[in-house]
Amino acid sequence: MESSEEDDDFPSFESITPQSKIDSVHQSNTEKGIRKLCCELLDLKDAVENLCGDKQAKFLAFLRISEEVIEMEHELVELQKHISSQRILVQDLMTGVCCELEEWNRANADSGESQLDPEISEVEDSLPNEIEDPKTLFLEKIDVLLAEHKVEEASEALDAEERNSIELKGSGDTSSKASAYKSAFLERKVMLEDQLVEICERPLVGTAELKMALSALIKLGKGPSAHQLFLKCYGSRLQKKIEVFLPSYSVCPRTFPATLSRLVFSMISLTTKESGLIFGDNPIYANRVVQWAEWEIECFVRLVKQNAPSSETVSALRAASVCVQDSLKYCSMLESQDLKLSKLLLVLLQPYIEEVLELNFRRARKTVFDFTGVDESFPPSPHIMSHLSVFPTSSDNILIHSRRFMYIIEEILVQLTPLAVLHFGGNVLTRISQLFGKYIDALLRSFPGPSDDESLSELKDIIAFRAETDSEQLALLGIAFTILDELLPSVVMKVWSSKSENQEDGNENIVPNASTTEFLPHLLKEWRRHLLHSFDKLRDYFCRQYVLNFIYSREGKTQLSAQIYLSGNGQGLNQDSDSLPSLPSLPFQALFANLQQLATVAGDVLLGKEKLQKILLSRLTETVVMWLSDEQEFWGVFEDVSIPLKPIGLQQLYLDMYFTVEITQFAGFPSRHVNQITSAITARAISAFSSRGNDPQSALPPDEWFVQTAKTAISRLLMGTSDSDTSEIEDESHLDLHDEIISDSDDAASSLTTVESNESFASASMGELESPNFTDPEA
Repeated sequence: MESSEEDDDFPSFESITPQSKIDSVHQSNTEKGIRKLCCELLDLKDAVENLCGDKQAKFLAFLRISEEVIEMEHELVELQKHISSQRILVQDLMTGVCCELEEWNRANADSGESQLDPEISEVEDSLPNEIEDPKTLFLEKIDVLLAEHKVEEASEALDAEERNSIELKGSGDTSSKASAYKSAFLERKVMLEDQLVEICERPLVGTAELKMALSALIKLGKGPSAHQLFLKCYGSRLQKKIEVFLPSYSVCPRTFPATLSRLVFSMISLTTKESGLIFGDNPIYANRVVQWAEWEIECFVRLVKQNAPSSETVSALRAASVCVQDSLKYCSMLESQDLKLSKLLLVLLQPYIEEVLELNFRRARKTVFDFTGVDESFPPSPHIMSHLSVFPTSSDNILIHSRRFMYIIEEILVQLTPLAVLHFGGNVLTRISQLFGKYIDALLRSFPGPSDDESLSELKDIIAFRAETDSEQLALLGIAFTILDELLPSVVMKVWSSKSENQEDGNENIVPNASTTEFLPHLLKEWRRHLLHSFDKLRDYFCRQYVLNFIYSREGKTQLSAQIYLSGNGQGLNQDSDSLPSLPSLPFQALFANLQQLATVAGDVLLGKEKLQKILLSRLTETVVMWLSDEQEFWGVFEDVSIPLKPIGLQQLYLDMYFTVEITQFAGFPSRHVNQITSAITARAISAFSSRGNDPQSALPPDEWFVQTAKTAISRLLMGTSDSDTSEIEDESHLDLHDEIISDSDDAASSLTTVESNESFASASMGELESPNFTDPEA
């Protein structure tokens, strides 16, 4: 029992196949497979050798048959010559017989016997008389020349005979014999014309032989037919060259249009030149050449479209640009031959170029907003990185995708040739501004808070980063502004300057596009305006969200309400006293403090971007007064005549507005727009005060007092002192206007003196703020 259990656990070694047997079996199968494969390869080799042998045999047979055809043709010519010589010999013999007969008749003295035998008379009638012999000989000579295919000699002989023969000119003898000769002459002309047409239609006719045939046709009075054959022949030559060249388009797709345009336009130039040499300056023939050239250009554009790379690739854009460059260059050369084809070429190429641009920029949109893709295909550019890496960001995603945006723009622009920029630059600029707008929309999605822009719905799923803090949001603004102000103009102007250099190098004769030459400065200005409009969306969104966070509490209640002017809860406003306010209300003190704080952060984040800092601070101030001007709830309460409005409340509102204007003056970004809005607010407040039966003139001190008080308030807030009444401006982002006023000057100082000097608040010069390239105060 124990033995059987051991056998079950450990099978006998006899059931295991030896390794040597396994190796022999696999080796045998491998050798069989190799032998079978070798046999198949040998069979394939024999088949290829047989095919090559059959091909060579057929080629030799074709050569032999060709030689036999040539020999047969020579034999036929020789036979024709022999028949002609025999015919002449027979005619001479018959003429001699007739002469002998006439002499025999004259020797016969008997008048009764002078009548000729009827058979002799029949022979004499069948012979031509001496007058007709030269014409018959001429026709026979022409027959011989035509039989020998000596078309040039036959043409000269026919032309000379037509000029010298009276019968052929239509005057002189009009008998049936003359008409028969004329008909025979015309038949020979038709035969000669057929041979000349056959020569012109030969696939491999030489240039000299073609010119000879065409000249002969012109002598025969067949000029229009000759010109048609001429154009057909040169067209077939061009077609053969294109057919030989077409297979190479897959090897060099970018240079394919350039080579093809050289083939087409060089043939057009040669055809025009040869037409003038052969047919002269006849306007009819010149117009036919133009029509033929236009048809060939249409075929050329069709071939470019059919064999170009996929329209959404960079190769297609490069090929299209090269096509425009070389084609227009050749068109300018053809203008010296009175061929103006540039406009037609541009009309034919425009749909194709626009399609390539559209698909390339569509691909660019997908690439820029592909936040899940890797970035290995976009090599880092030191120039771009040096401009963008100065902004501190918590995530590298914004830098990666901004660099990707600039890379894709450079990749597209570098494909454009100078003449493509000259004629389609406006289209390119428009698409760049549209792509920049999409890029700005993507940045907008990175800001916290809801967006009112319905166009951003398509970008809702492409948020790759969030800018939660002020510094991160300012960094986004700085990156977008740098792309707008430095990177994009630099790339675009590099391309446009190459276009200008191209014009200076001798391409000024090329048909210009009015939209890109006469109005080029206007075009660039409009492009920049569109870019600024897109950036303004991002700037205004930041300012709006910042101001809303400043005005509204976390519970959603407004902290800048009409009650602070009606109830006296504003700083510096004592409802029980008739004294004038000495400080702006709490919200505007908070505005000043927040602007100081933001200016400090912007100075660190937007280092070297003083222009942008000025723009943001100015727009934030404008946004506050714009909100106050349009807030219906505020004015609904303020203008309610049932609620009393004391003079000090009007004075406080007046001081807040003057304080806001003085902030802009103090910080170095005076805005006409702020002045206009604050003037409208004060005018509306005076109207509300007057509607309650009060006299605003007696309630308001002079304007100089408000200006001086506002300036003093700024100085006091900067110094952290407020005489007897000091406000506590909380460092938090939201301000509770209903907190009691405390007179702790130390707390006020710690909250208000966030900067130490005017330079730290806003250090940019006024000239930079009012630069016409960026903001318009009237806008």
